[in-house]
Amino acid sequence: MNTILVTGGSGFVASHVILQLLEAGHVVRTTVRSLQREAAVRAMLAGAGVRAGERLSCVAADLERDAGWAEAVAGCEYVLHVASPIPVQAPRHEDGVIVPARDGVLRVLRAARDAGVRRVVVTSSCGAIYYGHPLPHAPFDETSWSNLDGAMRMSAYVKSKVLAERAAWDFLADDGGALELTVINPVGIFGPVLGADYSPSIDLVKRLMDGMPGCPRLFFGILDVRDTADLHVRAMTHPAARNERFIAASGDCVSMSDIAKVLRGRLGDSASRVPRFQLPDWIVRLAARRDPALQQVLPLLGTIRNATSAKAQRVLGWTPRAWQDAVVATAESLVRFGLLKWSKAA
Repeated sequence: MNTILVTGGSGFVASHVILQLLEAGHVVRTTVRSLQREAAVRAMLAGAGVRAGERLSCVAADLERDAGWAEAVAGCEYVLHVASPIPVQAPRHEDGVIVPARDGVLRVLRAARDAGVRRVVVTSSCGAIYYGHPLPHAPFDETSWSNLDGAMRMSAYVKSKVLAERAAWDFLADDGGALELTVINPVGIFGPVLGADYSPSIDLVKRLMDGMPGCPRLFFGILDVRDTADLHVRAMTHPAARNERFIAASGDCVSMSDIAKVLRGRLGDSASRVPRFQLPDWIVRLAARRDPALQQVLPLLGTIRNATSAKAQRVLGWTPRAWQDAVVATAESLVRFGLLKWSKAA
């Protein structure tokens, strides 16, 4: 097989995708915003037991600039576009997140088409599927799109995923040529971190393990990052994945209190700081005045949005882990890497 490009190689999901591709014997190229990040990428892979050597190469390319993308896709048969801006806190202006996500996916698709790439797999989100609608009795599926004109206020990140994915499908229809497109729409991604660079969803487990005062009334779809990577790799070559969307989820939503209970039950003394109580909504709103991270979840209090991954399981033969295993693996890796306030690296 020709070289496979994975964008955003230093990121949480991308590093696991690279890991699985290398373990399967592929040659991988990845993009980083600066080549100074190459050492960190290789260190994460080495920590997971894979020494990439010459089978991994890095190219400097930024979602906000044209430079580097032609070099990045040259000679590649497949591109896995995983990179996307994820704000740690609400940006001053939503365009700071939306524009790089939308323009970035178009840069990747344009370069891939021009280079004769066979298929691009884009990492979107269930945020592009289930916001801005009345909650249905049945889980959301791939036919649904988030309604940006709905009554619910959406974060800049959610808007960026909607607009970037819409732009990708529009490009395919209007200018894609022979290029194929597959989109993966995951719920919240958990699982083992490979280092200090991880997704914001991991911070939820970190806060619980570090002893936050209580559990807000929040509900999450959960997916292990290893299963996320597996679905990307399957979608890359499967004939039935051509020009399709696939939701990635491990069952229905679970509450933050449920997650806390599993951590306490399976991690023993390591989870002694995990809270046992659910916080009233008014306390969470009060605390959000001083915590930007909490401000972003206020619209989600008490809301349950389920999405089904039946299509991915049926069409691609994909089977995700139980959500309990994903959150436990998250916590264990945070302890192992010394990323909790009280923990030390083993």
